[in-house]
Amino acid sequence: MKNRLFALLLASSAAASLSACFPLVAGGVAAGALVATDRRTSGAYVEDQAIELKSLRQSSERFAGARISITSYNRAVLISGEALNEAQRQEIEMMVRGTPNVQRVYNHLVVAPVATLAQKNNDLWITTKVRTRLLEGKGYPPQAIKVVTDRGVVYLLGLVTASEGAAAADVASRTTGVQQVVTLFETLAETPAASIRPGN
Repeated sequence: MKNRLFALLLASSAAASLSACFPLVAGGVAAGALVATDRRTSGAYVEDQAIELKSLRQSSERFAGARISITSYNRAVLISGEALNEAQRQEIEMMVRGTPNVQRVYNHLVVAPVATLAQKNNDLWITTKVRTRLLEGKGYPPQAIKVVTDRGVVYLLGLVTASEGAAAADVASRTTGVQQVVTLFETLAETPAASIRPGN
């Protein structure tokens, strides 16, 4: 467990170092590299990467001063971070909704000062702990779940059944430091075959 936790922490730290070069962070881009397989089609996976990269580029050009994390999973996009005001918050959402192939948008931006370095490092550590615990848990496929932490709130995205989602959320909620768990799952029929690849 310690070796796995250390490896995940290194990966998270590397992602943070890379994203520090930009005023906005596409959280899902780095996280996606940690997932070997999941229930998305290859086409959906590629489109998710394109959505994140395109949104990051447009955001960095249009919304200086905000901190925006864009995470896409099976074309469902989570927006988290801080906006300068409510008008900017809504404008960012409209920009993301206009990105090609986006099917759903969950706007969890808050109007608040940009998170401190200590807050961002704490979020990375929480994400690492949640991912590690999910890998060791049972009753759900950890490779089908994406974890994003922002300001102590853990967001779970993925393609899971209702029972799988509940089991994963329970594990996340019992992780030290987690203030709240928000599930943004796409729900599948119970007991999906391993070969199911929704999203085409």
